[in-house]
Amino acid sequence: MVLLMESEGIKQKKRSRGIYLWPNLITTGALFAGFYAILAAVNSKFEVASVAIFVAMLLDGLDGRVARMTKSQSAFGAEYDSLSDMVSFGLAPALVIYMWALSDLGKLGWLAAFIYTASGALRLARFNTQVGIADKKFFQGLPSPSAAAIIAGGVWLGVDYGIDGNTLGWPAAILTTLTGLLMVSNFRYHSFKEIDFHGKVPFIVLVVVMVVLAIVQTHPPTVLFVLFLVYAISGPVLTLLQLRKHREHRITTDPDKE
Repeated sequence: MVLLMESEGIKQKKRSRGIYLWPNLITTGALFAGFYAILAAVNSKFEVASVAIFVAMLLDGLDGRVARMTKSQSAFGAEYDSLSDMVSFGLAPALVIYMWALSDLGKLGWLAAFIYTASGALRLARFNTQVGIADKKFFQGLPSPSAAAIIAGGVWLGVDYGIDGNTLGWPAAILTTLTGLLMVSNFRYHSFKEIDFHGKVPFIVLVVVMVVLAIVQTHPPTVLFVLFLVYAISGPVLTLLQLRKHREHRITTDPDKE
């Protein structure tokens, strides 16, 4: 009996050394997309680099859902996903926009790119320390995939209109810096995690999804850039509205404090 229990314990230890294939394979795909974006930018293929970052976003959204659906979540997968996010959404966008528009600014150019990269790293580190204790309905700070979408969408939009990135050095530096700072801000952003993809939804939801997809297809770089830019702006707006509502509630409940 004792030998049987020991053998079962050994088997469990051996099993724990393995990793789940599908979610980590998808994460590897996202990592490769971010790596490819860097290679494309080095070769001045900025449109391809931007699309690769959006591909990384798509895969990053899939790996977590696949892990939850297949019940294959693990500490290894979470750490691997964070490292992949750092490359695809922290390093790749900064290098892409630096190669496209910031290089002629000298030190100010690489400083703006570094602020974005460092902010991405800090954003991911803070997110990892708040797992399990933060409100799942909201993100604290702009999510790194959304920040990467703004940078990649801006580059893609400029290339699509035939604009020389070096002529947009200062606007690109300001956009890159502000996007980075939004990642480490305390502004609250809707996570949309309360949406139930497994249960039934009203028919109008399907109609809205089809309309959104149709709009994106009209001109992907413009629509995606504007869409994620609006999401970035929604954080400060939402936070200010909540602070105002909280202040009005305090005045209503205790007028003497005004």
